[in-house]
Amino acid sequence: MTTIVTRPIDSAAFATLISQNIDPVMARLYAARGVTHERELDTRMSAMLTPAQLAHVEDAAQFLCMAIQSQQKILIVADYDADGATACAVGMRALSAMGAIVDYVVPDRFKYGYGLTPEIVALASAKNPDIIVTVDNGIASVDGVAEANRRGIRVLVTDHHLPGEALPDAAVIVNPNQRGDCFSSKNLAGVGVIFYVMLALRAALRRLNHFTKIAEPNLADLLDLVALGTVADVVKLDHNNRVLVEQGLARVRAGRMCAGIRALLQVAGRDHRRASTYDFGFVVGPRINAAGRLEDMSIGIACLLADDDETAAKLADQLNQLNRERRIIEADMRDEALASLADIDIGERYAIAIFEPTWHQGVVGILASRIREKYHRPVIAFASDGAGNLKGSGRSIQGLHMRDALDLITKRYPGMITKFGGHAMAAGLTIPQGAMVDFAKAFETVVRDLVSPNDLLEQLATDGAITADALSFDFVQSLESKVWGQGFAAPSFIGAFKVIEQKVVGEKHLKLKLSLDGTTFEAIRFGSPDALNASIDAVFRPSINEFRGAKTLQLTIDHTA
Repeated sequence: MTTIVTRPIDSAAFATLISQNIDPVMARLYAARGVTHERELDTRMSAMLTPAQLAHVEDAAQFLCMAIQSQQKILIVADYDADGATACAVGMRALSAMGAIVDYVVPDRFKYGYGLTPEIVALASAKNPDIIVTVDNGIASVDGVAEANRRGIRVLVTDHHLPGEALPDAAVIVNPNQRGDCFSSKNLAGVGVIFYVMLALRAALRRLNHFTKIAEPNLADLLDLVALGTVADVVKLDHNNRVLVEQGLARVRAGRMCAGIRALLQVAGRDHRRASTYDFGFVVGPRINAAGRLEDMSIGIACLLADDDETAAKLADQLNQLNRERRIIEADMRDEALASLADIDIGERYAIAIFEPTWHQGVVGILASRIREKYHRPVIAFASDGAGNLKGSGRSIQGLHMRDALDLITKRYPGMITKFGGHAMAAGLTIPQGAMVDFAKAFETVVRDLVSPNDLLEQLATDGAITADALSFDFVQSLESKVWGQGFAAPSFIGAFKVIEQKVVGEKHLKLKLSLDGTTFEAIRFGSPDALNASIDAVFRPSINEFRGAKTLQLTIDHTA
């Protein structure tokens, strides 16, 4: 059962924002999202945290400075998701523009797993690098860095994942989440971390008069990639991340994006002039991720590195086809998962761990998300790696830190988990194939110890009621121009409507005309064609719908009662 709640508003913050001439409705929305002062709404580049605040970033800059000046070979080792792909593209484009000899390798997740493993170091060594730079991985790669050191390859780790008890013996580690780092935005994505390193590197090279020999690159041109990776990795959009995303989106809307992002928007039928976080999170991001899920991420990275529209379009078409295949595989896996859970009383369960021998290991993360959405339970879905192990991907709920839960399992049940890593809301792990039954029991036990029954009650947060007069076209257009996303949710409201008209469109959606306070609104309810009563209480999100060149205000209905 879903409980509708209104986001609490900090009255002091609300009063401060009003005193700073913020519109009262917007002040209410901002105060409910933790904004306490108008400076937190400033998304100009000047509002971005400076690189100097990030621990060891100057060491990383000096390390790369020496490598560029001595023409050492730098090899970027990327991760296989959209964050890793964009981080690799940022590193490649920036380092190349600053005169580095740089190449990249993206491991096949199905052969080598996650992070800088000894096997990946062996693969990378075929390119004879002097330096390895990890992007969006490496903080847990103790053995991989040791192998690189043994081979005489120095390693710069750039990552944002939570560190374990032991850190790798790298030449330099830049990670805002490592102990002792005072960088106030702990939510940087992997692409954000490498972007900061590149900013510090450019400043270091500038001090050495390096750019009297070559043109100094404008690193702001890479913000389209930074914004895409930040949104696609579903990190919290704190103030600093909102600056990065807003600046990137502004460039995309102005047509100043890389050829790959332009092609991916075009193949999905999206207008770059109206690009939003939705496009990054649900249109472009999934198409890039499809490469890493089904084949390897090299196609996605190649698309983001393409400099001509023709090459980018061909690669975008491949990614689009892979995404179609991913959807088919995901749908089949979801049907199997729901069938296996049909006879289980989920109300008595605190956690769900599921496995089928035929499942695709590249898609279990999406499957875990879908099952979590349906049952509001922490979920880990497993697939076989074909070598006697199960690779799992977990998605959590508010109230349970997924990585901490896995860490507790390793302490209580030594040897049950071969390796793991991740965040509060998502994590990955490997277990022996024969440990599935015992792991499911251990996962259930640990989750019961860490969460309360109230944590298992799904809540739909809204911004309360809003008058029909306030829902003007200009107001909604203004809402759409702002950055919303993870941790800074798009506004939603509740209202008591009269249903004037309703009809099914596209077989599974409900097209509506609703009346609120005597004003009629067009509305749509996606994925639910069942007829509504004459009067409804609804949770909705306002948006501007564009069809055949005409723009109209439309309400998206998320929940009815």
